[in-house]
Amino acid sequence: MRVTKFEHATLTLSDAGSTIVIDPGSFTAPLGDLDGVVAIVITHEHADHWTPDHLTRLLDKFPGTPIYAPEGVAKAAAGFDVTVVRPGDVVEVEPFRLEFFGGTHAVIHRSIPVVDTVGVLVNDDFYYPGDSYAEPGRPVKLLAAPVGAPWLKIGEAMDFVLAVAPRQVFGTHDLTLSVAGRDMGRARLGWAAEQDGGELVLLDPGESVDI
Repeated sequence: MRVTKFEHATLTLSDAGSTIVIDPGSFTAPLGDLDGVVAIVITHEHADHWTPDHLTRLLDKFPGTPIYAPEGVAKAAAGFDVTVVRPGDVVEVEPFRLEFFGGTHAVIHRSIPVVDTVGVLVNDDFYYPGDSYAEPGRPVKLLAAPVGAPWLKIGEAMDFVLAVAPRQVFGTHDLTLSVAGRDMGRARLGWAAEQDGGELVLLDPGESVDI
């Protein structure tokens, strides 16, 4: 399975000619050159994780592609056919098995409403928590760990990596950071992974890693 990072929080997973798109949001350039999109996963309703334009472009090219997301996205994206998923749900979209975790977005500030969010575990190998520190509860080969956000403290992000203990980790949710801040955050995530024998993978937009 090949995992590709795009700008900010957008990811794709490809296997056997099929592709899943995760969180195509407002900080991400239009996605081109995708093949065989079989599912779209949106972790929560914030605009940096989905836009109508991204969904329209994807659905124009891949009509009928299912969209899996929490209830808040279904309400925000009322013009799209969204299948609501909740923590504990499992969805089979060949050749992918999607298991959902989490429930709520990390707190930004008491003045800002907390929204529904889900993390997604794919084929028991890859995990992405959305905007949360929800753990998958089992070892994973590759973790996409948020590294920069209004809700994120780097020490908490490090503790999240320590708790998951992946074999490999890369930083995501990073477009609001300077290059220096991004690199420092990546190094902290890498240190956390190394404590259990894992390693940091450096991925810039358009770059991939195979698991």
